[in-house]
Amino acid sequence: MSDQITIGAYLLERLTQLGVTSMFGVPGDFNLGFLDLVEDHEKIEWIGNCNELNAAYAADGYARVKVNSIGCLLTTFGVGELSAINGVAGAFSEHVPILHIAGVPSTTQQKNKPMLHHTLGDGRFDAYLKASEQFTWSQSNLMDKRSAASEIDRVLTDCITMARPVYLMLPTDIVYAKIPRGKLDTPLVPYPPPNDPEVEEFVLKEIINLVEKAASDAIILIDACAIRHRVKDETWELIERTGFPVYSAPMGKSAVWEGYERYGGIYVGSISRPEVKEKVEAAKLIISIGGLKSDFNTGNFTYHIPQGSTIELHSDHTRVQHAYYPNIGMKSLLPKLTARLRPYSSDARALEVPKFTAVIPKDDGMGDLISQAWLWPTMAAFFRERDVIVSETGTATFGVLDIPLPRGCIYACQILWGSIGWTVGSTLGAALAARETNMGRTILFVGDGSLQLTVQELSTMMRHNLKPIIFVLNNSGYTIERWLHGKVRKYNDIVNWKWTQLLDVLAPAGMTPAPKSYTVNNKTELTKLLADKSFADAETIQLVEIMMDRFDAPKSLQRQAELSGKTNQYVGEYV
Repeated sequence: MSDQITIGAYLLERLTQLGVTSMFGVPGDFNLGFLDLVEDHEKIEWIGNCNELNAAYAADGYARVKVNSIGCLLTTFGVGELSAINGVAGAFSEHVPILHIAGVPSTTQQKNKPMLHHTLGDGRFDAYLKASEQFTWSQSNLMDKRSAASEIDRVLTDCITMARPVYLMLPTDIVYAKIPRGKLDTPLVPYPPPNDPEVEEFVLKEIINLVEKAASDAIILIDACAIRHRVKDETWELIERTGFPVYSAPMGKSAVWEGYERYGGIYVGSISRPEVKEKVEAAKLIISIGGLKSDFNTGNFTYHIPQGSTIELHSDHTRVQHAYYPNIGMKSLLPKLTARLRPYSSDARALEVPKFTAVIPKDDGMGDLISQAWLWPTMAAFFRERDVIVSETGTATFGVLDIPLPRGCIYACQILWGSIGWTVGSTLGAALAARETNMGRTILFVGDGSLQLTVQELSTMMRHNLKPIIFVLNNSGYTIERWLHGKVRKYNDIVNWKWTQLLDVLAPAGMTPAPKSYTVNNKTELTKLLADKSFADAETIQLVEIMMDRFDAPKSLQRQAELSGKTNQYVGEYV
């Protein structure tokens, strides 16, 4: 083997080492040379998207499901990368590791600044880099082949360490420049700073003192960063070996098996189930793992948990009550904490935990019409172990949060960033990652309004023989917006598409097995469909249009909307 390698090939080899086998994006003239290398690569498949925004969403979904890898998207200079920025920003917001590669003009063109297409016409070739600085953890423009390998390694290491997007500009004349390949012999690994042993020991003693002071009346609250920063295994060991009651925030859903006997459900401040709210807020000590205290993740900041009763474990710091300990990360701390807490297991297991179940209402007041109250407990029985479940921000997310998921499921939603239409692109990436990691079915719940924004990616799913089940909640527009403001305003209405014709229109010619579409108008029809083995086994891509009342919403969404409406302080009359 030659000791030289092209920079483009070096980058692809690094991605392969990180477990990337799918690359998303759109071709453009500044990335075509690199795309030749991608298409010819033995292990990385070029997916190809309908637009760059969807590609960014897909990379996000891919990284959420393939948890020990990263997402990767490729765009072209200016017009392509700017189109992707919303999706990249969402990944930054929600701690999702993505590499955004932008094919850019040659190093010579960047220095001489001709008036090229896709530029702003004023010689600012760094304008898009400056834009990306706001939404990525680290950036690099590979202007010198001598530093290219080090720069690639630097941004990728930042990506896997910080669980955030990074940005790489790849000039056309750099792609095929040759460099030594020796660095590839050293794998890239996350580099969180090691915990200072003395400070870590002090922190552990402080935590144990608080547990003893609370007479072991403590609970564990899991959130998104336990997933993003790869401490699910360490967290599960803590939970299983100590027996402390465990709950999760909405963004932490599926971090732990929800059928576990010590799992009590979702805590969302004042809009939690009453039994969950009581247990969490009455606990004398809360051990929070990977918390992200956003509005929709906390019931509009209605946590009733005093800081003096809280221990917060994060990827790069720990907070014990009011004391802050920088560079004491949870990855190293959790196994030691588990060992220290095991002697308190008997007391912990004596604490009562409410059972998290899905109960189908006997009478929801809507007869045979499909209600939100009936739909989600019914879906809970439809889910299987290792399903990947994606829900759009709105009625779907609030509905899924209120039901337990089977063991090994992965749940993806975008509660913090909340970009409408995110789920469709994300489902493409999630389904690919699920296939690559031998997960089960991929199931999407999306509203009719949201689907209209990113519907093109259904075509990409079929192009790559993916078989998600897509439930379209047809409630004639933006129901979550209706509850926030403008309940009967026209701006919350949409055109009612012929939903069951979409797959046929977007499918490749001669696709086998052919896609299937259904409309269910009532509980009887949906119950029959869910019980059909062929449907449930997801032998081809399927779309189910579920007819629902435009004003029906989960109770938790209604309460959240009421709280949000108060803080938004809309002007009630024209001035």
